[in-house]
Amino acid sequence: MKEFRPAKKRIEVSVGESVRILRELQELTQNQLSGLTGIPQATISAIENGRVNLGVERAKVLARALKCHPAVLVFPGWDVPLESAA
Repeated sequence: MKEFRPAKKRIEVSVGESVRILRELQELTQNQLSGLTGIPQATISAIENGRVNLGVERAKVLARALKCHPAVLVFPGWDVPLESAA
């Protein structure tokens, strides 16, 4: 049988959707996240809905509250190729 690569099933996720997904996985409301970050709830809603850009400083603050690296929020679709073990 020829070598093949298994298909990857991927869903495109926007920056705002990545924020929402991580927030919901941690069972936080927008108001609770606002309290943890000092970012107004309306701004968090606007980020999640793509009306406001996340920005580097907000990404750092949100990442700290959501216990992830800021790159997870800023580059949600980034694919890091695995290097073969030698």
